[in-house]
Amino acid sequence: MSLFWNKHVHALQPYIPGEQPRMTNLVKLNTNESPYGPSPRVLEAIAKSADDTLRLYPDPTALSLRQAIGASFNVPVECVFTGNGSDEVLAHAFRALFKDDAPILFSDVTYGFYPIYCQMFGLDYRSIALRDDFTIAPADYEGPSGGVIIANPNANTGISLPLSAIESLLQRFTEQTVIIDEAYVDFGGESAIALTQRYTNLLVVRTFSKSSGLAGLRVGYAIGSPELIDGLTRVKDSFNSYPLSRPALAGAEASIKDEAWLQQTTKRIIATRERTTQELAKRGFEVLPSSANFILAHHPTHAAQELFTSLRERAVIVRYQGSSARISDWLRITIGTDEEMNALLTALDAIMAD
Repeated sequence: MSLFWNKHVHALQPYIPGEQPRMTNLVKLNTNESPYGPSPRVLEAIAKSADDTLRLYPDPTALSLRQAIGASFNVPVECVFTGNGSDEVLAHAFRALFKDDAPILFSDVTYGFYPIYCQMFGLDYRSIALRDDFTIAPADYEGPSGGVIIANPNANTGISLPLSAIESLLQRFTEQTVIIDEAYVDFGGESAIALTQRYTNLLVVRTFSKSSGLAGLRVGYAIGSPELIDGLTRVKDSFNSYPLSRPALAGAEASIKDEAWLQQTTKRIIATRERTTQELAKRGFEVLPSSANFILAHHPTHAAQELFTSLRERAVIVRYQGSSARISDWLRITIGTDEEMNALLTALDAIMAD
């Protein structure tokens, strides 16, 4: 608290990012980062960009990157927006595209930034409870709304919705923006990007942080109708006209052009995810069906908080979210390399044998 703060800052409850501990021999499985890193082409492009041109501002329109993204998904460049990570893109979308005369709708277990953005921008919201099996039921999204946002696959659960379910939302909320947050879609979900050509109220938000292995570069993007993109651009240029550095633009463009690397690394992560799910099931864990690069796991006789603490003592870090009532006895586990997941399983065996 401070006498000098704006009065609205006192009420903010900021998002708490995943811990970035500095421990030796750490198995870090808590923030859904890629275990394999970016394409070698990305590193080469970033190195080449670090020259005398760094004295110049980057392209405020990110035109070359937007053209590459558009070509990758077969959409016009005027339908592509870029920003400093998908978090910034989402923040601009909440500000630009959600109406403030009715509540914003999203699920009760989802990405933690959604209610914070509503609080920051003075938007009312209504959280829709997941079903008992932790799935999102589009039929539960009804009534007055200033907009809808769905993480697909869903943050924290990893469960994905089929495109038919997304389309049912678009057909019911025709006068509101529907945002589909696809941070994890490359790990087994169905992308809604193709629907943006038929539904002008659909915005799909994606990131280079997960499947592209570029969490440290901070690049996100959105695809939608030119009308939606114009709204995002208006907010961006009222906040920061240069959100992406020259190295970020170069690295992201190289990444989107290396489809083979993306397919190779996501295939490895998916295979490790399925093997780990099977191994945890053998040890009595309930694991939700995931289409993401993480799994949500619960053990009926070993409390999640105790497992989290015991794993940490063995230098294995997973995510415990005790403040979220629905998943307070579940652990979210990022999928790492096979060696890292073996270390997790070995640690769990030791803990559960005590």
